[in-house]
Amino acid sequence: MMKRTTFLAAGLVLAACADEGSAQAERSAPRPFTVTEVAKFDQPWAMDFLPGSGVPVTNQALVTEKSGELWVVDARNGQRWPVTGAPKVQVAGQGGLGDVVAHPDFAGNRRIYLSFVEAGERGTSGAALGYGTLKMGPTTRDGRLMGYSLENFRVIWRQTPKVSGNGHFAHRIAFGRDGLLYLTSGDRQKFAPAQNLTGNLGKVLRLTAEGAPAPGNPWAARGGVAREFWSIGHRNPLGIAFAPDGRLWSSEMGPQGGDEINLILPGRNYGWPRASNGSNYGGGDIPDHSRGDGFEPPAVWWTPSISPGGLLIYSGDLFKGWKGDALVPALSGEALIRVDLDGARARKADQWPMNARIRAVDQGPDGAVYLLEDGGRLLRLTPAR
Repeated sequence: MMKRTTFLAAGLVLAACADEGSAQAERSAPRPFTVTEVAKFDQPWAMDFLPGSGVPVTNQALVTEKSGELWVVDARNGQRWPVTGAPKVQVAGQGGLGDVVAHPDFAGNRRIYLSFVEAGERGTSGAALGYGTLKMGPTTRDGRLMGYSLENFRVIWRQTPKVSGNGHFAHRIAFGRDGLLYLTSGDRQKFAPAQNLTGNLGKVLRLTAEGAPAPGNPWAARGGVAREFWSIGHRNPLGIAFAPDGRLWSSEMGPQGGDEINLILPGRNYGWPRASNGSNYGGGDIPDHSRGDGFEPPAVWWTPSISPGGLLIYSGDLFKGWKGDALVPALSGEALIRVDLDGARARKADQWPMNARIRAVDQGPDGAVYLLEDGGRLLRLTPAR
């Protein structure tokens, strides 16, 4: 049964602009919303609503669990169905089954994209990306749906090189208006590869729907894996989303402080690990972003860390004050954060405590906002009456 509570905590405005980066907070007018528990999962990682799916139940979304399970859930009532055929995943540390995104022409091709972590040789691992076709069935004798299957799954991209360790895979997915696929690839906690053009760690990638380097990418002339790169110098970008005006934004975990919202521009270098507004764990200094250093500075940043787990650019009408703004789920910050976007500019707006680590955020067909807690709950947010 769904549980409903009215969330009345006052919002917080994080007052400073991006180039100051102050973490001082001041009270703003409360923005109450109602929180409804829809369903529970085991370590959920991502969700995506099925566009124009033609399935018998509306408001259906796909949800991944880190352990490798894939589900279809009815976001109205929490009913869920298992999906067979997901790839085998390496579950360790931050690794497992990751993002899920339906192809823009899902109604026609029923194609589903999954990112995940796969094992390599001699204890290594790396993120991978693939797709399959979502099909209904089987059903019971009286016609009730028992589940779905993901058929003909094929891997179309891999992180290279595979390395040791179990962190900073990133592997978030977004499709652009151009029909191309944009993918984040974390630095795997190896630092220097984010600046290395011979591997795709620490990059934002621009690919065709079949996983090939997209034509016209900034480093195409270098050949090799650099043909995939859209931007470089990233640490652990766990969110990526397009604004209605076509601009691409990303949320990125910094080290000890220095979490970022970045406007992703082709051919730009975002500095990691040569520049960051945070510090290395243990107190080691990293040069802050500064004018003229050759690196693209963050549009917004946080110190202390909030640990952004994803990113949504809200386009609905249900929360009218949020339209066109970024919603950021915070893990260590245990909050939902709104960042006001105005063209290429961003500023911190509201921060609502959620008293739980928030892993992902998505938008339903009616404009409701959905959150996945790290602890397992799927929550629906609607304006309080």
